[in-house]
Amino acid sequence: MTDHTSPLSARVTVPAQLPLPTHADIALWRPATPADIDAIWELEKAIGRADHPNYVLEREEVGEVFAFSFVDVATDTLVALDAGGGMVAHGLVLLQVGQETLVKSNLTGGVLPTMRGRGIGRALLNWQVARGRQQLATSHKALPGWICTSCDERAPQNGRLYEAVGLVCARYFLSLDRMLADPIREVVVGDDIRLAGYTAELSNAVHAARDAAFMDHWSSQPLPDESWNAYVTGRSFVDELSFVAFGTAPDGSEHVVGFIMSSVNEEDWAAAGYRSSYIGLVGVLSGWRGRHIAQALLAAQLAASRAAGHERATLDVDAASPTGALDLYTGMGFFATNRELAYVLEF
Repeated sequence: MTDHTSPLSARVTVPAQLPLPTHADIALWRPATPADIDAIWELEKAIGRADHPNYVLEREEVGEVFAFSFVDVATDTLVALDAGGGMVAHGLVLLQVGQETLVKSNLTGGVLPTMRGRGIGRALLNWQVARGRQQLATSHKALPGWICTSCDERAPQNGRLYEAVGLVCARYFLSLDRMLADPIREVVVGDDIRLAGYTAELSNAVHAARDAAFMDHWSSQPLPDESWNAYVTGRSFVDELSFVAFGTAPDGSEHVVGFIMSSVNEEDWAAAGYRSSYIGLVGVLSGWRGRHIAQALLAAQLAASRAAGHERATLDVDAASPTGALDLYTGMGFFATNRELAYVLEF
């Protein structure tokens, strides 16, 4: 068992400078710049078509990395160019800012499918793990330190690559769909609970509720304001498909006790073959669970998504969630379609 009583800076050792990878097929390795956003997006779309063909990374998500104050693109990103200047691989190593119970470094990126099987991915991943170790070593907190990444089960070669450098599959996340042509269950909540549509004025209150509600979820930490604001003001976020539950306290005051947050990425529709909304967040404060709030929020979202002309609603859930979320979703008519595998290297 890993000893977490000493600070991470004492447990994780890495060189001060990381050498760039070398590979015969790569003419240049360098940090990414904002001028690379479109090239990274095109690369991610090619990776998606091969590894997870039913959903697409948005260009906005690629661009956010260059705007966040907590990302040092000069040290946290890497792109690989071939002799013709084409981008064939990219990687991001992101140290999570919120660190209440865990210090976590997330790895994302990949290799152009037509260039796989040559060792480029292994060279990139070795650099990413080393950069993740550097990030963890900057922390003086006596907390667990994780280097994390994930892959769709339809891309098992990625999982084998992660395992080859020491990461272990630690959790499964299920992708669930709900057919909106099916009847939507009517859900009744208590008189002290009120549902309302999400508005921008509620952003701070819902953000605080999200952080509180998710603290008992696996590996979850508070979201920095920049990440939250980018999410709720993003092009794909849809206020009309997002809802908030208010609970009444004994003194008559109301506060947010639950929420459901949704987005729509029309580029997913062509890839998936149907029109859909994506439920990114569902949460209920621990003291208010067991009162059908989550079911009521889901029913509201499903009805709104159907009215918007969508055929399905989709979401992802931790298969081992201690809140019983999987049973809740299947009870509301959702069914599993794919699995995402989470890999961890723990310090």
